[in-house]
Amino acid sequence: MVNAGIYRMNKSVFDSLKQVSYSPRGDLELTDAIRMMIGSDRGVLAARIDSDDWMDIGRPWDLLQANERALKSLKRKIEGTVEEGAHVHGDVCLGRGARIRSGAYIEGPVFIGEGCDIGPNCFIRPCTSLDREVRIGTACEIKNSIILSRTHVGHLSYVGDSILGEGCNLGAGTMTANLRFDEANVKVKVKSQLLDSGIRKFGVIMGDRVKTGVHVSTMPGVKIGPNSWIGPNLMLTRDVGPDMLVFHRTRHRTRSIK
Repeated sequence: MVNAGIYRMNKSVFDSLKQVSYSPRGDLELTDAIRMMIGSDRGVLAARIDSDDWMDIGRPWDLLQANERALKSLKRKIEGTVEEGAHVHGDVCLGRGARIRSGAYIEGPVFIGEGCDIGPNCFIRPCTSLDREVRIGTACEIKNSIILSRTHVGHLSYVGDSILGEGCNLGAGTMTANLRFDEANVKVKVKSQLLDSGIRKFGVIMGDRVKTGVHVSTMPGVKIGPNSWIGPNLMLTRDVGPDMLVFHRTRHRTRSIK
């Protein structure tokens, strides 16, 4: 048995929260308030949830599995614009103000949020979720990925089995590798420990407002922290922290053209 983290409470919980002390990590823990309510016999009840209705999403790769599970219940709904020459197959949800340009090929289940701009001539593969105002450019392929709002994936790029945060911008030719040569499970560093994700295909985990230059490649399981910029023609084989600038170390000699 685990705490699923789903609660229905009335205002009395705030009385208990006022009596809770800060935890070692500096938070007022809701679970401490619940324990206090149980101890005072204030009528806390537990409901059992079937395992098919809940899953742990405490690790990055869990999000992709949860996304796939959620999209299985998706029903086709087209509220945006699908241009002539675009191909939309299966259960695809297209939000208001979104546009699928001619030549795009979309294979559901796929969720495309409000105001997105897709194509022309790109491929969106199953189990992809695009938040609001996402831009997918020409000759891009997106597969089994979560892309959050206002992120732009420029032309000639591939995003596979990946999670991209809000407000990111991928330069042309950005490639996310998602499969090891030995086809073993992808390992991801979490809190200085290299953990087995349990899945064979896993791409990049990208924080908010990350920018990549042209021809950037990432190896399977690499994480890039928020606000980091990755310079052109780089291959990332290890994690990049937040607020970092990563460029080639080269010497340039300049001279006047006069």
